[in-house]
Amino acid sequence: MPSSPTLLLNALQIQQRIDRLAYQIYEDNFDQQSVIVAGIAKSGLTVARRITESLNRICKLEVKLIEIHVNKENPTQITLTPEQQHEELKDKVVIVVDDVLNSGKTLIYSLRPFLDADILKIRTVLLVDRDHKRYPVEADFVGITLSTTLQDHIRVDFSPGAEAVYLE
Repeated sequence: MPSSPTLLLNALQIQQRIDRLAYQIYEDNFDQQSVIVAGIAKSGLTVARRITESLNRICKLEVKLIEIHVNKENPTQITLTPEQQHEELKDKVVIVVDDVLNSGKTLIYSLRPFLDADILKIRTVLLVDRDHKRYPVEADFVGITLSTTLQDHIRVDFSPGAEAVYLE
């Protein structure tokens, strides 16, 4: 494990990855009028906001942003903000976004609220995929994939002026 953090992505590289993810999402949904971008609180929501901003710049898709909150102690407790009724999700494309995929637990549980709704399509987006999945979930679109050890930690910092992704 490195003694000091190793810079993996700087602010410009993060934005380039987010823009590329937005283009991939648009290419996958060019025939749709709207999509729902659902960010997993906290950093996943930040990535989702940034993807939403990029989508609004590059295309005419109507993008609705919602937040997914997964209770870490009891991952079956999931809330959506604003709350979504099944009718609001019917025939919609849902894009679930997170910052880092470690085991896949948070991502797989975050899909649960959408499984009961009659959605058209669901896609998963990650800024960083560590490729250490213990749960059967795959990302459809990834900013960067890393082969790390289980002892390594990926830290995504969205602080203004210090935005970066680090390997610690």
